Amino acid sequence: MASFKKTTYLLLFLFFVGFFFSLYAETQRVRGKRSRGNRTELRTDSLAADSLKNDSLTVDSLGLDSIGADSLALDTTPKKEPLDAPVIYEAADSIVFTKGGFAHLYGDGKVNYQNIELTSELITMNMDSSTVYARGVADTTGVEQGTPIFKDGETPYESKTMRYNFKTKKGFINSIVTQQGEGYVTSENAKKGADDEIYMTQGKYTTCDNKEHPHFYLKLSMAKVRPKKDVVFGPAQLVVEDVPLPIAVPFGFFPFSSSYSSGFIMPTYGDEMNRGFYLRDGGYYFAINDKVDLKVLGEIYTKGSWGLSAASNYNKRYKYSGYFNASYLVTKTGEKNMPDYAVSKDFRIQWSHRQDSKASPNSSFSASVNFATSSYDRSSLSSLYDPSAYSNNTKASSISYSRNFPEIGLNISSTFNITQNTRDSSVNMTLPDLNISLSRIYPFKRKKAAGDERWYEKISFQYTGALTNSVDTKDNLLFKTPFSQWKTGMKHTIPVEATFNLFKYINITPSFNYTERWYTRKVMQSYDQRAQEVVKDTVNGFNRVYDYNM
Repeated sequence: MASFKKTTYLLLFLFFVGFFFSLYAETQRVRGKRSRGNRTELRTDSLAADSLKNDSLTVDSLGLDSIGADSLALDTTPKKEPLDAPVIYEAADSIVFTKGGFAHLYGDGKVNYQNIELTSELITMNMDSSTVYARGVADTTGVEQGTPIFKDGETPYESKTMRYNFKTKKGFINSIVTQQGEGYVTSENAKKGADDEIYMTQGKYTTCDNKEHPHFYLKLSMAKVRPKKDVVFGPAQLVVEDVPLPIAVPFGFFPFSSSYSSGFIMPTYGDEMNRGFYLRDGGYYFAINDKVDLKVLGEIYTKGSWGLSAASNYNKRYKYSGYFNASYLVTKTGEKNMPDYAVSKDFRIQWSHRQDSKASPNSSFSASVNFATSSYDRSSLSSLYDPSAYSNNTKASSISYSRNFPEIGLNISSTFNITQNTRDSSVNMTLPDLNISLSRIYPFKRKKAAGDERWYEKISFQYTGALTNSVDTKDNLLFKTPFSQWKTGMKHTIPVEATFNLFKYINITPSFNYTERWYTRKVMQSYDQRAQEVVKDTVNGFNRVYDYNM
């Protein structure tokens, strides 16, 4: 009887001990605590709990006696892999498995699947459904730290919370922030599609560096983002300093590409004392082809001033290259119907062109143009912030062309010059400055010589001509100046010479030089006996004078 009691007491003791350890193992299912910097890494071929391999856990970290029989049941029946690649996950603090196939990653959690990477302070995975949930953790000041960063390929997405399914590759993202091109796209609620597209509602697009609270942005009621391709949006409105402006578009798109592509250029904003608040340097860039592009920009002010500009770069290999920019400004100052109200209209043309030396060995063309109305620099906001441009009172422009005809020895060169002084708006223009030269020729030399050279075959001549057409005027009268006020003149120079041999030892070189000048007007002078002075009168017409010497 005593032996039976001892046996009964021993069985009861073993039962309570076994029950205690089973209860302890249930509450402490899997615990793998590590200090920061010493991470625990678990690898699995799927997110299903029954597919964990024994070699992925060290024996001393997860002893078999601390795991309930229902947590990692050994299933010898082969099952189909639900995912195409291994899922690798790790955490700095701990990884805890709970009922329902859940795994909780605490402290710098990280999950990798194919080219997808998710990092967050807290990550919860459901191994049965292949879903993952991530969020940050608030610190002692209430600020969330370690918010999720989802990276698909080379495109990262920042968010506050995120749910994602590895099988369907779909997910829901709250407070998403992603950089596309040179701007940022944000949205409170977004849905990720299977083809990496992002569907957004109440989104924002901005090029401001402060992506959390941008100073200006385009408010998007709905949008679809294709990473590194474009964003297509519905009704959108421009917002500056949280103030919606009466500038809206029913729909549009922004292309995102690291290659050559067209797209919108977001404007800058500010305040100018005389013209009010403004939006400037906004427009559209046209990537026409790999040889030429076009950038169209505009600016607008709340007090009525506005401006437009168009700039283009062009380049044809081994042919030519250049740049062209044209700007037009309408500046309104003062109050309308008041004495100080004024309106000025200004323009500027800049052009630089260079011809490659390989393009044409017998001709060349170049241009360096910088022409503007005298008040342009005072009206342009860019010049106001550029002291060198504002203080430069002289502008010069030049366009040159030359052509050589080697078969006949003829060379023609022409230059178009403009020099202007913005201080007094004076302009000196020469159009053209033409020079013609003919190499020495022997007009009487026989093409097929027979016998000795005749004396007249030694006669040669050259020709040099110069044409100048210029005017001095004001920039506002440049295109209104009549031709009669232009100064036009042309000069012809023809030297004739020959070399003869006298008595075989003496060379004689007679020469004859002829010079003729043409003018389109002349000054007639006469003496006024009554006024006792010389009277000058300019007479328009063709006039010629000449001289010669031997």
